[in-house]
Amino acid sequence: MTHPMPSSSPVSSDAVNALNESERKRIEAKSALFAPPTPVTEDGRRELVGLSREELAEVLTEIGEKPFRAKQLWHWIYHQGVTDFSRMSTIAKPLQAKLEKHFIVGRPSLTTQQTSKDDTRKFLFRFRDGQEAETVYIPDRREDRGAVCISSQVGCTLSCTFCHTGTQKLVRNLGAAEIVGQFMAARDSYGEWPSPKGDTPRLLSTIVLMGMGEPLYNYENVAKAMKIIMDGEGIALSRRRITLSTSGVVPMMDRCGDELGINLAISLHAVRNDLRDQLVPLNRKYPIEELMAACHRYPAASNSRRITFEYIMIKDVNDSDAEARELVRLIRGLPAKVNLIPFNPWPGSDFRPSTRERLASFAQIIMDAGYAAPIRMPRGKDILAACGQLKTQSERKRQAESRNKEA
Repeated sequence: MTHPMPSSSPVSSDAVNALNESERKRIEAKSALFAPPTPVTEDGRRELVGLSREELAEVLTEIGEKPFRAKQLWHWIYHQGVTDFSRMSTIAKPLQAKLEKHFIVGRPSLTTQQTSKDDTRKFLFRFRDGQEAETVYIPDRREDRGAVCISSQVGCTLSCTFCHTGTQKLVRNLGAAEIVGQFMAARDSYGEWPSPKGDTPRLLSTIVLMGMGEPLYNYENVAKAMKIIMDGEGIALSRRRITLSTSGVVPMMDRCGDELGINLAISLHAVRNDLRDQLVPLNRKYPIEELMAACHRYPAASNSRRITFEYIMIKDVNDSDAEARELVRLIRGLPAKVNLIPFNPWPGSDFRPSTRERLASFAQIIMDAGYAAPIRMPRGKDILAACGQLKTQSERKRQAESRNKEA
């Protein structure tokens, strides 16, 4: 069954943009308070990863080189994955030395790497200022490909009560270089950069911005990183293979749809404002009615590119048949699917996952209404890599040390 978009929205796009403009500016100003550090090394060299094509041409001009060199560098950095200027064979050796003097092509450093019994792999990456974030690769068991779950912030500001990441306070936003760098470092780990024979498999075929942080509270850096990743002469990942998950930062959803057009996932988790206020406190600012209106406006939504509604199934909290029926009512008229995710327990949480019977009954009601409702079985649960479980080891260590001092 298909579910066409409504022929018109109650409020015009121009009117909505006008109403949201001041709120977008407020969000962007607050985001600036958590800005990433300047991408310059201790020896004064500039990081090239994370620069746009225009910025790359500008920094080359600053050292006396022609802007066309930017195209060569772009190819080596993003298509070939090369970090050593001396290996860039189409660039003359004197220029290689000059580039080495002024620039660096870096990666976040790998602190730890864990592999789950289901082959999910979790990376803990450390950035130049010592802050850390987690990235997860989830392989598709049916074929040689999978999704990279990327973080957008160190910590999180939303404090969703079911989410382990939400218990780690927001430290700062990640820069474009650090966001792109997570994906590039994951490709390093899997040896996925093109080989001379051209037979390298595309294991890392999808990006989901579902790691640590709220991507739309760091929109500028996320958007810049995704534009780099989507560039056809570099990593060249299609916008159809990128999904951004948000808890519902309504004003930035409109901007994301207009500028990026990537897939959208909504962390819904409740169908009533009173309950969602508790589970997802952001709902107090952007209630369900405003969130659903933004979903109807989202320009990339179509029957071939459905909006995904993520719904954590928590025993005796949000998993009744009545709530399933209300969920169907909420998404009516949208090209949508619902991912049902059994709650993944983490230390200190009082929540428990729904029973199999509850999961099956809830899913059946949604499917009977004509929507896909897959039950997402946890991946990487044994290494705390499943949905809602990410929290950097450095933060866990600091909390453990604090508890030991108090004991």
